[in-house]
Amino acid sequence: MRIGCALLVEQKCLTWIESSDLIQSIQLIQETGAMTDTELPKYRIVHDELLNRLQIGHYSIGTRLPTEGELSKTFDVSRVTIRKALEMLVRAGYLTARQGSGYIVATLSPPSSTCMASFTDQVLIEGRMPGARLLRVENPATELPTAVANLFDEPLVLVERLRTVDGAPKMLTQTWIPLRLLPGLTEGDFPETGQGQSILRILRQRFGLEWTTACETLDSVIAGSEVADHLGIAADSPILSQACTAFDPHNKPVFVDQVYRQGPINFDLSGGSAQQTGT
Repeated sequence: MRIGCALLVEQKCLTWIESSDLIQSIQLIQETGAMTDTELPKYRIVHDELLNRLQIGHYSIGTRLPTEGELSKTFDVSRVTIRKALEMLVRAGYLTARQGSGYIVATLSPPSSTCMASFTDQVLIEGRMPGARLLRVENPATELPTAVANLFDEPLVLVERLRTVDGAPKMLTQTWIPLRLLPGLTEGDFPETGQGQSILRILRQRFGLEWTTACETLDSVIAGSEVADHLGIAADSPILSQACTAFDPHNKPVFVDQVYRQGPINFDLSGGSAQQTGT
């Protein structure tokens, strides 16, 4: 299990951005993935290539990118085009712009608001029926992924649920929350239908937890037998893994939400808000 946010905390590279900017950047990346180079403006071609170099580790965190002049020669485009591509990466959280120093690599795993968008609400808006079958509440959790244990270093509660749409399994979620933040926790705190099934809404309204930012790591993994059984797919099938870590205003982790899904579930996140949403 990989949690990009844990790495960010350890390296003290918490560079947060407004959710609207991030969502626009994510939408742009998704759009460019479905287009050919001949259809893209030059600045987006440069953006995509630089993004790819960042994601494969060509540039390290804390290093300075080549100058605008050097990049313009590399890509054979104007400095204006280079600057526009770099500004997009700044808005997405990958780079920071420093006066006199150029563009510095801030992180290889930028902060995210998509994992704080409401799966429950979006399904309801589409006129479909969300569900949240509670599989277990482990209090305290006995076996923790190494990344989770290192991030919190305190007793945690594990809440495991199967998220459905119109009764069909879509996602297996595992949420780890510090035990001290959940006084009086019972299985009855997790309804399986209606808007109240959102675990983020439960954490806010039932337990008064607050968080202001989150970041995520996306990965393609092979489904183990237990995950495959819950999702109704064959073992060893490729699935998407999403690890979301939420932080309070003091940059302290509040919870980690690990999601396994059969494939992409596309919703319009343009109206999302960290204070109004929950999975």
